[in-house]
Parts: sequence; C-alpha cells; structure tokens
Amino acid sequence: MTVLKQPVCQRVAIGGDHAGFPMKEMVCEQLSHLDLTVIDCGAHDDSPSDFPDFAEAVGQELISGRAERGILVCGSGVGVSVAANKIPGIRASLCHDTYSAHQGVEHDDMNVLCIGARVIGPAVAFEIVEAFLSARFSPQERHQRRVDKILEIEKKALNGGYQRPPQPN
Repeated sequence: MTVLKQPVCQRVAIGGDHAGFPMKEMVCEQLSHLDLTVIDCGAHDDSPSDFPDFAEAVGQELISGRAERGILVCGSGVGVSVAANKIPGIRASLCHDTYSAHQGVEHDDMNVLCIGARVIGPAVAFEIVEAFLSARFSPQERHQRRVDKILEIEKKALNGGYQRPPQPN
C-alpha cells in the first residue's frame, strides 16, 4: 500500500459515479491516513448513477469553501470533467499522469482532479492524487495572467457573452 505525502490543503471533496465507485473508495482509504478532512460526496455503492450529480456535489463543496480541492472519478474521467467545468469557479482537468496533475495546479490553478477508473489502475491513481494534492499554484506573472484570462472568459459566459452552438437534430 502506497502512503501519500501530506497534502498542501486541509479539506478535499471526492465523488464519483458507479463506474468510479471502487476507485473512489480506494482513494478515500488512502486519504484517511492523512491529517485531512475528506468529504465523500458519493456514490456510496456501485448501483447505476449519473456522473453530473457527483460533479455538482464536489463543485458545491469547493464553491461554498467547505473544501479546497476536489477529486472526481468516473469510468473515463471525461464526463465528470465536462460537468465540473460548467460550475463557475471550478477548474477541473482530466489527468492520467503525475506531471499533468501537479502542473495543472502549479500553472493553471486547477482545483478539481478528474480520473478515469477504467483507464488507470489504483497505484497510478494514488500517485496522481498525491501529485495533485501536494502541488501549489505558482503565481508567477505568466501563470496569473493566464488564470485571469480564464476568469474573464468565465465572467463573460456568466454575463451572457456567448451564444449556444446549434443543437444537432
């Protein structure tokens, strides 16, 4: 069993659908060994469930300030990433390697890690979670400038600055 290093944050929200449930449980077990508050947003079993519900629940924990970082797990990681990024203030990314997990925090101030339980195994998942939770945003001018641009895009979208694309028939 790999034991994770102590993360830089104190409160982590985690959630995942039925496909992510077994891996979510394994990650929760790993995190339970740390001096950290883990907020389990479900699923609580492997019965069929919908990933957007858990992406929203984890996002709400971050937006409310009850959690500082979030972890989402579904089959591929793609669905939870798409859903989480619809929530203003959430910067979620699908990461299946440690470099992306820490670089996403350091350069892009990523606050939600998304992983695919059907894509990677537990050992790799633990390493990715450790890289994500151990990283800090590096507010170098170029990184902050880019995050500020992301926030401007979000603000524009919230104020109706974008039109919906045509929906397929």
